[in-house]
Amino acid sequence: MSLAEDTRAPAPFKPLKQKPPKITVRRETDGTVYISSDHPLPEMKRSVVHILEERAGMHPERKFIGERGADGAWGFITYGEANAKADAVATGLLARGLDADTPLMILSGNSLAHAVMALGAMKAGVPVAPISVPYSLMSSDFSKLRHVVSLARPRMIFADHGDLFARALAAVGEGAEIVTCTGSIEGATSYADLVATPVSADVRASMDRIGHDTVAKYLFTSGSTGMPKGVLQTHRMMMTQLAAAEALRSEEPDPDEIPQSLEWMPWNHISAGNIGFNGNMNAGGTVYLDAGKPVPGMFEQTIKNLRDVSPRVFGSAPIAFAMLADAMERDPELRANFFRNLEYMGYGGATLSSDIYDRMQALAVAETGHRIPLTTMYGATETQGITVVHWVTERVGLVGLPVPGITLKLVPNGAKMEVRVKGGTVTPGYLNDPKKTAEVFDEEGFYSLGDAAKFLDEQKPELGLVFDGRVTEDFKLSSGTWVSTGTLRADVVAACSPLVQDAVVCGLDRAYIALLAWPNIAAARKIAGFADDAAPEEVVTHPKVATYLREALSRHNKAGGGSSTRIARIHLMLEPPSIDGHEITDKGYVNQAATASRRAHLVERLYEEPAAADVIVV
Repeated sequence: MSLAEDTRAPAPFKPLKQKPPKITVRRETDGTVYISSDHPLPEMKRSVVHILEERAGMHPERKFIGERGADGAWGFITYGEANAKADAVATGLLARGLDADTPLMILSGNSLAHAVMALGAMKAGVPVAPISVPYSLMSSDFSKLRHVVSLARPRMIFADHGDLFARALAAVGEGAEIVTCTGSIEGATSYADLVATPVSADVRASMDRIGHDTVAKYLFTSGSTGMPKGVLQTHRMMMTQLAAAEALRSEEPDPDEIPQSLEWMPWNHISAGNIGFNGNMNAGGTVYLDAGKPVPGMFEQTIKNLRDVSPRVFGSAPIAFAMLADAMERDPELRANFFRNLEYMGYGGATLSSDIYDRMQALAVAETGHRIPLTTMYGATETQGITVVHWVTERVGLVGLPVPGITLKLVPNGAKMEVRVKGGTVTPGYLNDPKKTAEVFDEEGFYSLGDAAKFLDEQKPELGLVFDGRVTEDFKLSSGTWVSTGTLRADVVAACSPLVQDAVVCGLDRAYIALLAWPNIAAARKIAGFADDAAPEEVVTHPKVATYLREALSRHNKAGGGSSTRIARIHLMLEPPSIDGHEITDKGYVNQAATASRRAHLVERLYEEPAAADVIVV
């Protein structure tokens, strides 16, 4: 019997140190629903960089951020060092005349230097614009990079390794000062020289001008539905997010505890760059930068790091939880270190399957005797996190309830309830795009996310909201039956776990639903009985793989609710999703419509009669 198959009474949950739901729900006659938290928002701090100065003053020698060097050893920057270097960068930027209209753009990924450059820019009142690394290193034409540069018009561009980013810098760097840590870019400024700039009194004067409405960052949307949009990120947005977290805390943290966290998600997104980074700094914690990613060949680095780091909170995409469960089931020492200080886990970006949930809880119980609370936060680049699961629940797939300080509005839209939000976490608008800004706010000033949500139980709203898909992604079959793409995709990926990593739901104006899916090649090799080096093309066409999928989807179909969830065919794809083709974001989230459009020939193949040889009929 596996850990996940234990049939004894479930173990108790480890306490979650957060307040229970307390909400006000107002329903209008037209069906509109307003939801807000009754937990009061505490006084907000002034800005990200004022928190840095506060922490540097309290414990200048404490480790702030760590990263592995070329020798594999951890190197750190302390709070005091980060603050001093940020002051030097701010001095340099102010001396060059950079201001609120001339941002600093960062092309490279998470690093100590990235953090110093970003904090220094914010101290100078200069917006920082961190850009998705694949725009520079994985794109063939730099189209998205050119777009964001033309939109932001940076006066300075930072890339840690000049040689690595040389092609991208040559494509977009004209007219901007280039700063690098290493490399031989002609005319580039040395990062070492910049952080050695003698600090001037101008930095204090700049800090005194910073307030809640100061724009701290430009964060760019994923670009999965066209070119990225620049979203203004004010200190108010980020400070409201921190205050909301404080409002939900049920007890004060131990002042002697230094929380540890491990972060692989990129800082050009709100989850890591705003919520994670600012939350860690506000808590006086140490964040370890993880060069691993939840993909084959790179997750081993995450496992290595988790042997050194015992996080208080672990958050990642659902696929990472599956890979972590695999590793911990084989390695009791890794399991012990992972759960040593863990209070709760958080997932986001997609629904966590019940299978992975059960496996993670079985591991937690085996190690600690308790189940671990799992939480999730829902939001967008334009809104920060707007709902959170802040109570213990066995239900996966919830998006929680509104965080303190914001109001959620559910508006009838066809058969769904469209999500809109208003409050301090919401952006004032898009960079240099007043038309788009006007379009996304309704007549009451609520931002429209384009998503749908519904109460788990209409009679008990305190049980939370469930994500109900994208309003624009849902489609009708030729019979007129609506298909809820978001929820169905999560269900079929879970049903086919671990063989299917992700899937695109097809069937617009067709008689039935079919899937384009990306297989987990390692799982496929195991199912087919092949060696670890077997060719993917040979593996995915093996009869045992087809049988596995037929059986898994047949079980899904029997448990489903008719033609709106029944899968008739599936095709396994080996070409990974394309960033240039807008199919995927750098966090690994697949755009359904863009993929179906780019791979229209495969969609047509799904519906050929008789079925093509590489299409599995369920």
